Amino acid sequence: MNWIILCVAGLFEVAFAFSLGKVKETSGATMYFWLACFLVSATISFGLLVKAIQTLPIGTAYAVWTGIGAVGTVIAGIIFFKDPATFWRFFFIGTLIGSIVGLKAVSSH
Repeated sequence: MNWIILCVAGLFEVAFAFSLGKVKETSGATMYFWLACFLVSATISFGLLVKAIQTLPIGTAYAVWTGIGAVGTVIAGIIFFKDPATFWRFFFIGTLIGSIVGLKAVSSH
């Protein structure tokens, strides 16, 4: 169950990074909306991470959390912010996903 909580925490990390991207692009009331989304997403993400590390090894949990966030943020950047979609970006996203799966596979929990 804590692996699921950790994955959801990683998705909220993507949400807060996405919100930061929207804060950068907007102004006025819209910017404050995205700033509020950032704060809510970050709070939920960190709260779920804290819950997950109660039974998972901190090193593994943190690496998986940041890995999910990194992969999701790169994909969100490509889809929503017109970041470049090159072979090497996808290659290294693939190696990162492989590392996340590997950490899960060797974890004793």
